[in-house]
Amino acid sequence: MHITGFIGASGTGKSYHALVVAHERNIDCIIDDGLLIYQNRIIAGQSAKEESNRMQAATLVEPVGDRFVVVNPPYPSISETDLDRSFALPYTRLPHPRYNGKGDIPAYEMIKFSVNLHRGCFGGCSFCTISAHQGKFVSSRSEESILREVCQIAAMPGFKGYLSDLGGPSANMYRMKGKNQTLCAKCSRPSCIHPSVCRNLDNSHRPLIDLYRKVSAVKGIKKAFIGSGIRYDLFEQDGGAYLREVIRNHVSGRLKVAPEHTEEHVLKLMRKPPFALFEQLNADFHRICSREKLPYQLIPYFISSHPGCTERDMQSLAGKVLGKLHFNLEQVQDLTPTPMTLSSVMFYTGENPYTHEKVYVARSQDEKRRQKAYFFGEKPAMGQPGAGHPARGKETRGKSGPGFQPGRKFTKKG
Repeated sequence: MHITGFIGASGTGKSYHALVVAHERNIDCIIDDGLLIYQNRIIAGQSAKEESNRMQAATLVEPVGDRFVVVNPPYPSISETDLDRSFALPYTRLPHPRYNGKGDIPAYEMIKFSVNLHRGCFGGCSFCTISAHQGKFVSSRSEESILREVCQIAAMPGFKGYLSDLGGPSANMYRMKGKNQTLCAKCSRPSCIHPSVCRNLDNSHRPLIDLYRKVSAVKGIKKAFIGSGIRYDLFEQDGGAYLREVIRNHVSGRLKVAPEHTEEHVLKLMRKPPFALFEQLNADFHRICSREKLPYQLIPYFISSHPGCTERDMQSLAGKVLGKLHFNLEQVQDLTPTPMTLSSVMFYTGENPYTHEKVYVARSQDEKRRQKAYFFGEKPAMGQPGAGHPARGKETRGKSGPGFQPGRKFTKKG
């Protein structure tokens, strides 16, 4: 038996070169990352890349020089009873005393009268760390626990009847989980909804709609708004019931969603749905607002400089978002590589770790500024450092919809 081995640090292209050499030398089998690959097909083993996606994951250990990198598995999903017990602790709902006398805290003002419905997110976005610290599997609070907190907020000094958010990591994943948990225990998919919604996923919005109505019926509650981002790729099976409920009763003026990009190959690297789904949402949103005579805005978030995104892709995004859909974008989210994410791996290695294909990465400040410039309809000057729009530091938000006028303020209905 003849064995050929590749030794090197993580991200140096060992897997890609193994495939090339195997093809050139007519080698049948490759052992890579815990997988036995025969004639380009995985026939046995378990990939460390997917270990953190499991319900019961193992600890990962990798030697690096004279040290070891240890990646602990996600904490097991918390039960409803334990989650309720956690939210029942005697919190003051106030900032830490160290902030006393230092004026208003914008972040606190935004969440002061909000309620967290669940933990975890099965979206699996490549750039997001939520699944790393909250897990892929959603843990939901009971209705009793949530309504108890709503009653506590209603009795707080300064509360005027408006809840700023009933949400979570994603607003509309409450009570969603696998129909057959045995299948979930075997699953290693990073996302339950990308590239398509899992057939085992119970993505009914009925429990959430019922909860919204019970919260709205609590004494002292005038309006319960949805401030968290909504996953519109979960709407397909409910016939539009959830979107109608949210627009009619739970929008304070702006509905936030995150298409993140327009180009198919970039969206695939992000693990986001096709842009056509956002275009459909935009049409449905405008139609419902027009019928209900509501002057609301749809706020899309976009990201520039994600691995795989070129300046040509940003030019195409601008044509579709600013031109075809007539959105007015305000702020920019330039990709920030964060630990434990697929996007960070691609950013630092310049390749897709699953396919070992090379991906373009905008790393220099000039490249990043040039990509951001397209969000604002500007044509960056070629080769000029700093060309484009100055950094704004927050997410890109767009304004569109019936009744929208630049600078117009919206009042909360109710």
